[in-house]
Amino acid sequence: MGKPTISDVAKAAGLSVTTVSHAFSGRRHVDPATRERIHAIAQELGYHPSSVAQQLRSGRTGTIALASSMPFAVAAGPSRLGFLMEIAASAAMAAFSRDIALCLIPPQPSPANLNQMGFDGVILVEPERDDPLVRHFEARRTPVVTIGKVPEREDIPAIDLYSAEGTRLLLDHLWENGARQIALLTGASERTSHLEARRIYAEFAATQGFSPQALLLDEAKGEGGAKELVTHLLRDHPEINGLLVPVDAFASGAVAAAKDLGKSIPGELSIATRYDGLRAKLSEPPLTALDLHLSQLAEAAVALLLAHIEGAPGVTPVPVPSLVPRRSSLRREG
Repeated sequence: MGKPTISDVAKAAGLSVTTVSHAFSGRRHVDPATRERIHAIAQELGYHPSSVAQQLRSGRTGTIALASSMPFAVAAGPSRLGFLMEIAASAAMAAFSRDIALCLIPPQPSPANLNQMGFDGVILVEPERDDPLVRHFEARRTPVVTIGKVPEREDIPAIDLYSAEGTRLLLDHLWENGARQIALLTGASERTSHLEARRIYAEFAATQGFSPQALLLDEAKGEGGAKELVTHLLRDHPEINGLLVPVDAFASGAVAAAKDLGKSIPGELSIATRYDGLRAKLSEPPLTALDLHLSQLAEAAVALLLAHIEGAPGVTPVPVPSLVPRRSSLRREG
């Protein structure tokens, strides 16, 4: 059984989480008899308010934020259930279990709007080199941790997405399933995931002895931009029989381009992406992807941020990605 939470205390007491929180924090009036009963139940369950919650009266807001500089086209997409949203759901649960609220900042927010908000700390998802959000929050002395390392910023606490390992997994899979001329399409921004994918791809092409075709695309162009770019690529290089497209929005565009050109998937062209989200699962054919274990990454990021706020070292073991093979790359033998 896991560590008891404030929700467990509230359930046992037959009260709302808000009332129990006020009983511990003293920020709002709670009937003395009710407060004593809450404390007795908490003691029986072995629940202790987090140090972060206890310090709210000394100036903390009790709120952390989740933000990303990725454009909406790749961070969430039309369904609004993409990469960023999946992380947000798990991070919100992890924060709530620690008596902390999580605020989701929409992709590419205006700094002017952020100036009106106060947070105890911020989790940034896949920041780029010299990210404007990093600059903004550091200028305001707001503690920052990241999911995905900031290029050349080892001083910022980060949860590793293992982009190099994930890229190798996907390339090895494509190769093992018969793709011998593989192209790569990543975002043009300098995020660690893009930089690592390009580096590992170049090494892989050199090792296997095929001519690399590494394309870059502005993330804001999304699925439509990827479709146009991949259409030109496949027309100019008909020998390409494998595509690694880590950004799932770009992968959807690649599938559309292949279909318009009459290329069978995976018969003539194998395709794999990184994030195993709705785009990968609902694609036709479904796309080979990676399980990034986002719920565990989000929980680790919340724990790391709260430790960082308190000036304590954070221990954040997270699993490496695992392959989710699907029809887009599994060629029939013979």
